[in-house]
Amino acid sequence: MPALSSTVTIGVVGAGAMGAGIAQVAAQAGHAVRIFDMQPGAADKAIGGMTRALLRLAEKGKLSAADAAAIPARVRPAGSLSDMAGCGLVIEAIVERLDSKRSLFGELEGIVAPDCILATNTSSLSITAIAAGMQAPPRFVGMHFFNPAPLMALVEVVTGLATAAEVTAAIRDTARAWGKSPVVAQSTPGFIVNRVARPYYGEGLRLLHERAADPATIDAVMREAGGFRMGPFELMDLIGLDVNYAVSNSVYNAYFQDPRFKPSLIQQEMVAAGYLGRKSGRGFFAYGDSNRSAAPPAPAAEPARAFSGKVIARGALRLLGPLVERLRAAGVAIETLPAETGIGAGYLQVGDCVVLLTDGRTATAHAAQSNFANLVKLDLAFDYAKATRCAVARADQCFAAGFDNAVGLLQAGGLAVSRLDDAPALAVMRTVAMLANEAADAVHQGVCSAADCDTGMQKGVNYPRGPLAWADAIGIDTVVGVLDNLCAHYGEDRYRVSPLLRRKLAAGGSFHG
Repeated sequence: MPALSSTVTIGVVGAGAMGAGIAQVAAQAGHAVRIFDMQPGAADKAIGGMTRALLRLAEKGKLSAADAAAIPARVRPAGSLSDMAGCGLVIEAIVERLDSKRSLFGELEGIVAPDCILATNTSSLSITAIAAGMQAPPRFVGMHFFNPAPLMALVEVVTGLATAAEVTAAIRDTARAWGKSPVVAQSTPGFIVNRVARPYYGEGLRLLHERAADPATIDAVMREAGGFRMGPFELMDLIGLDVNYAVSNSVYNAYFQDPRFKPSLIQQEMVAAGYLGRKSGRGFFAYGDSNRSAAPPAPAAEPARAFSGKVIARGALRLLGPLVERLRAAGVAIETLPAETGIGAGYLQVGDCVVLLTDGRTATAHAAQSNFANLVKLDLAFDYAKATRCAVARADQCFAAGFDNAVGLLQAGGLAVSRLDDAPALAVMRTVAMLANEAADAVHQGVCSAADCDTGMQKGVNYPRGPLAWADAIGIDTVVGVLDNLCAHYGEDRYRVSPLLRRKLAAGGSFHG
């Protein structure tokens, strides 16, 4: 079954923001669209909103006037569900309740033709469970758009146990014909994006719970070092803490309380207090009437310092190589020598202080194991050549002068330096390792392919790199080592390593090699 021809009429049930957006996407691809909502006038309101939005785009020169008029003209309100009779695809975007969706599709089956594909835009409910009450489950599939549908490229095409392969292929190819980036996922809790993204919030919340840093500092590190578009706390405020907490609970319970998905007490308290983020005027940050941050708190940064003593790059620097080149370009004289035993494979030495990339151990534990007091751990960066900030942790044994030397060296390269309390794996490395681990497990369990997982996370939540591509870039040995050290530090199954990562490490392979 190929992609649906643009001559096929598309039905949309639900005229809220998501339903209206899906209708616009289909109409932009040239389809006639019928949109229905139980609320009187809702479909007309959706079409009116679409028309105004398209006219604004035309006024800005982002769309021709002809298209701005033609697209909403293809969308017509349906007076009842029976008006869906001539559709070749009907997409549901109603309330997230299993009973409501089952009832709707049961009714639609008695209206549409036998070859009409029925799809749900659910973001959390089981495709298999919705289809269980249908007469013909093979024609039922998930078609999960991301909000706002006209702008977001990703569509998760989700298959239930009974979904026919040709239906999956048709919807995947139709989404691609509509200008989207489709990925295929099995019907498991959270599908791809809502499952794999859990550590982005969970590890940020754990760092806050352990008082490693404040929300503004963690956000700044994730943006300015990690390359993420938004930090976890500003993103939760944007989504709504109640929504994010509900999804976290849903995935946690759906996976039988797997500790990897355990929700945060902090988030629970925030929701109980009504601190829901932008929509309530207060979340992790305060917001004014304009729904923007009233006074964005400044992230913590170390005051300007100078460094003294010889700077030496020792051993196999690997990920720190671009940082060394950045420092040299800034005029720092750096000598290259072999590594000394007992500290690490590759590191920077400034005076009597050692600066090395976090491996998942705390700086304090690493210093004790190496018998080297002046030890400073450096967090991962997406690109040390372009990062504007880095995070560091100081071993408890480290003398103030040694730490000042490390900070001064990094500042000499133009980096703002944020000190975190001595948390294992710091912020970026911990989060990236956990994202890669969850992505690997999704692939290992047959939820999706490695390519679709990475596409989903880049297109769905704007990550700078897919988690598995990131694992390839920093080394699967690095990811596994960090996770093993986190697991040893906390003694929790939360940080257990995916069997697929272990296998890739043993084979010396990669996810995209």
